[in-house]
Amino acid sequence: MKFSDMAERQILKAQAEGQLDDLKGAGKPLSMAGDGSADAIGFRIMAEAGALPREIQLRKAVEEQTRILAAAPDDEGRKQAMKKLADLQLRLDIEQEARRRFYR
Repeated sequence: MKFSDMAERQILKAQAEGQLDDLKGAGKPLSMAGDGSADAIGFRIMAEAGALPREIQLRKAVEEQTRILAAAPDDEGRKQAMKKLADLQLRLDIEQEARRRFYR
């Protein structure tokens, strides 16, 4: 069975059970804010539901660590900040590659 068929079956089941009734924004078009890609729209919907994917959490952590690195007062502080930034960036790269491989 194809993934799209399984997804469609789950949607129909949820509709029949009334799980999709009275959802926030029901009947309104999706906002195309951002780059308008399916990933961006999916991430936005998940964020509104309070469920950020690990990739987005890591992206935010990388941005924050970059700010910390820029504000590091001495060589030792910069060294520690760079080490943590490299670790976060590696984890983010792994998450992004896993998503790309999954959706091929």
